[in-house]
Amino acid sequence: MINPFKSKKGLGRGLSSLIGDSDLKTTSNKVSISSILPNKNQPRKVFEKESLDELTNSIKERGIIQPLIVRKSDNQDDKFELIAGERRWHAAQSAGLNEVPVVIISADNLKSLEMAIIENVQRKDLNPVEEAKSYKNLIENFGYDQDKVSKFIGKSRTHVSNCLRILSLPEKILNYISEGKMSQGHAKILVGVNNAIFLAEKIIKKGLSVRQTENLIKLIKNGPYLKKYKKDPNTLNIEAELMEKIGMRVNLINKKNNQGTISFEYKGVDQLDRFIKIIKDNY
Repeated sequence: MINPFKSKKGLGRGLSSLIGDSDLKTTSNKVSISSILPNKNQPRKVFEKESLDELTNSIKERGIIQPLIVRKSDNQDDKFELIAGERRWHAAQSAGLNEVPVVIISADNLKSLEMAIIENVQRKDLNPVEEAKSYKNLIENFGYDQDKVSKFIGKSRTHVSNCLRILSLPEKILNYISEGKMSQGHAKILVGVNNAIFLAEKIIKKGLSVRQTENLIKLIKNGPYLKKYKKDPNTLNIEAELMEKIGMRVNLINKKNNQGTISFEYKGVDQLDRFIKIIKDNY
C-alpha cells in the first residue's frame, strides 16, 4: 500500500512528520462511509466537478488506494471526522462504496487543521482564497504568526503575506479568484485600489495579463488629477477605457452643465504620433 503520510520535498512539515508526533496514536481500519463527517476546519471549499468525476470512475475501477485520515468525533458517538481525504470521500460516495479504508488518529483541532492544510498544499488543491483563509485561521484561532505559518508550510513569509493581503479585497473579487476567472497575480495588484470591482471586471472581460493590469493600475494611481478631483464612477469608467485603448493617461473633467475638458498625457514622440494616427484613422 502506498504510504499515505509520505512527505514531499520543498514543504515545511509533511503529513509523516505531523502524524509521527509522539502524542498521536494511529490505527488502520475500514469504516462505514456514512459514519464519516466532513472536517469543520477543511480549508478546501471548491471541488472541481470534472476532476471529481474522474476520481469517482477511478475508484469504481480500482477502489481507494490511499486511505482517508480521520479522528473520532468529539460530539457524536460512533462517528468520525475527516482530517484529510475529503475529495476521496465525496468520490467514494458517488461511486456507491459502503466502506472506505481509514487511518484513525488522535488529534486536537489544531493538529486536524494542520494536517488538512498540509495535504491540500502538497497536492496544490487549494485556490488562493482557500489557502489565504486557512492561514488566517491558523493565525486568528491557533496563535500562529506569519513567520510560523511560513516555516510550517515551507514557503516564504512574502508568499504568506501576499496570500493574506488578497483577503482585504471585496467578496465579489474573491469569488472571481475562487472561480478561476482571475489569478492571484491580478488580485495582488488590486489590493488597496479604488474601484477594484470595476477593474476586476475589466480584467476579466478584456483578458488582461498581469503585466497589462500592472500598467493600467500605474496609469490610474499616478494620475495627478486623482488628487485634485473626486470623480464619479462613470467618469472613472470612461477614463479607464480610454487609457486601456490608447495607453496614455486621460483626464476627463465634466462640469455640472455637462461642459468640460479632456486631456491626454503622452511620454515621447512615438506615443504622440500613435495618438495622432488613431485620431486620423478613425475621424
